[in-house]
Formats: sequence, C-alpha cells, structure tokens
Amino acid sequence: QSVNCSPYVDQLTGFSGDLDLKQRSNLIHLENCLNSEWALGKNNIISWCPAGNGILIIIAPHYAIAEYVTAVDSDRSLSDQVKVSASFITDLISGDRQLSHTQLLKVSRLLHIEPRLIELRQSLTKDPLETEIIEKMVRRYSVNYVASRAVTLFDIVGFGLLTPFEQMTQLNSLSYSLNSAHAKMLELDVEINFARSTTGDGFYIWNRDEGLTANVNLYHFMHLVLADNAIASRKSLAKTVPELRACFHVGSCYEFHQAEGLNPTIHDFIVGEVTIELARMIDAACPGQILVGDFMTNLFEQQKAPRIDLVSDLDAISFLQRAQNSLSKLKGLELSGERVTAIKCYLTGEELSNGEFSIRRLDITDKHGRTRVAYNAKINIYRDTAQPILLGIQDK
Repeated sequence: QSVNCSPYVDQLTGFSGDLDLKQRSNLIHLENCLNSEWALGKNNIISWCPAGNGILIIIAPHYAIAEYVTAVDSDRSLSDQVKVSASFITDLISGDRQLSHTQLLKVSRLLHIEPRLIELRQSLTKDPLETEIIEKMVRRYSVNYVASRAVTLFDIVGFGLLTPFEQMTQLNSLSYSLNSAHAKMLELDVEINFARSTTGDGFYIWNRDEGLTANVNLYHFMHLVLADNAIASRKSLAKTVPELRACFHVGSCYEFHQAEGLNPTIHDFIVGEVTIELARMIDAACPGQILVGDFMTNLFEQQKAPRIDLVSDLDAISFLQRAQNSLSKLKGLELSGERVTAIKCYLTGEELSNGEFSIRRLDITDKHGRTRVAYNAKINIYRDTAQPILLGIQDK
C-alpha cells in the first residue's frame, strides 16, 4: 500500500514547473510507488530502466549491499552463492542509476534479485527533464557513492563550554554567515549548490555539483563564510558570534537521506573517508586556523560545451594554485560595504634564502595513532579603504 507522501516532484525547484499536468501526475504516482518500495528505510533502490508502460527497479535491503561484499571478503556465500566484487557494488551506487533493459536484467541475475515492475499511468516520454527527475527520486531512496567530493568543516571553538543560549546563538550566527556567503556568490553569478550537515558544534558543507570548478567554488565559499564571520566578530560585544576553525579536504563519501517520519529527508547527509579525515584534522586545528588535507584526486573540468576534460592526479598544492588563479570570478565583491580589491589564498611555510616560501607539511597523529598530512592555509582579503581581513594563522 502506498504511503501518502508529500510530492517530491514539487520540491524540485526549477524542474516541475516545466512539466505538463499528465507528466506531473505520472511522476507523483511513481514517487508514491517508490516510497512504498523503500518501506520506511528498510530497502534501497539500486537501479531502474523504462519498461513498456512502467519502469523496472531492483531493490535490496539496506544491509544486503554490505553483505554482498562481505561474502567475497570472507569467502562466505549468501543464499544461492551470490558473489560480486566490491567495485561492482560501488559502480552500481555511483552516478546515474538508469540502466538499459539488458544491463538491468544482468544485474538482477548477478544479485539474484527479481526486478519489480511499477505500472505507470502513462508511458515515459523520454524527455531528458523527466529522466532527470526520476534519477533524483531514485537516488533519494538509495545510498549514493561519490569517489571525489570536496567538503569543508566549520567548527565552533569552545562550543561545549558555552551556555545553551550561547550555543544556539552562535550556531544561528554561523548559519547566517553560510547564507550570506551563498547570496554574495549568487550575486556574482558564481554557482554553488551547497548542502550542509550538522556536527553538533558546526557544519559539514559541500557542493552538490561535482567537478573541479565546483570544488574550487566551494573553497571560495569557505573564504566568504570566514570573512563574514570575522566582520561580525569585530562588531560583536557579547558571545553571539563564534570563533571558528575550518578544514577543507577532497575524498570519497556515501550520501544518503535519513528517514524523517514516513519519508526520507529532502536534504542529504554524508559519511565516508572525507568526513573522517576532516574530523581528525579539526581535532588538531588551533582556534582561527584553516587546514587543507593532503589529497590526490581525478576531477572533470567543464570546458566550452560539450567538451569536458579530465584533470588527473590533482593534489592539494595544485588545487590551491587553481583556486588562486580563479579569484577573478569574485571581482566586484563587497564585504561590509567595502569593495574587495584583491584576495590572496596560499599554503604557508618557511621563507627560503631566495625570498620565496616553501610549503610546510604538517603531520597530524590522531587518538588512534594514525598519522595524516595537512597544510596550513591563509587567506588575505584586501578592501578599498578598510583594513584587510586576514583569515587563518601564521605558520609556526
């Protein structure tokens, strides 16, 4: 029996308004069917494909994905000797979920899961917009793996020592800085589809868009959040504005929607290698410090359509150079009524004999005895007549 859920189609701002009434009704019916198959979070929808007057879907209990991989690693077998590789499962829950009919049946045989047919009120139109909405709906009822996601972590210093009222006030202040930075980037036509997930005393922030440009935009977004916080801190007399420390890293993660009542949440959550590294780095960060993780990643860079280039083996140092070179997109930015004339972002180190600076690698050992490398970052924002905003701390 279908659960009467709030139409997710209507919450896809900018999408559903372009659908005719029959398409919209058809997709709302599909959404209700997917919600029923999701079974309050018991199941994950892995793949789908159009089939006649409906769609075929492959559904597995949320624990089954891990069990498939465990069966390989431990040489155990599930029922009917189901054995698939970890990379096969990862591929299934990465990127687009639509498969061809042949591909879906092959996956069905490998996983020993019978596909389920959802009858629709009318056949799908093959409209790209319609397909995109179905993809978003299916991903909402599943776990999604992203191999390379840039995430920044903002942490409020001394949060546990604050009164409950001060905690609430400082979290609201940080939320305002996030929204203010977002608005400033939109004014400059710099796109960032940012998402947030609370840590209790701060937020994980990431760009839902993927690729090199999206990651660079997130790094600039971090600049503006910290700048807004610094300006507010100068004006504040009470403990209403938080003292922050921040970390930036690129790595893999799983994205999912938690159950909230009878439906999955609209906003997604993340957990994975990137959040673990950020949590370990932030523990070692000093008040006011900005740390950048030591990452190596492959990213796509959008050129003039339809060209897309792959940037291979991009490390943290090369990434920061690209971020510095792209600061022209923030031209015209105003902070606290003052026009920004220049922004400089860099990784710190020792001064060399030739007057240049090295980049110091910081070894961070966590409570588990594991060591990782990070870099100390600085951002200097210069304005017309006001004093510069200096973010981060000096190299020590």
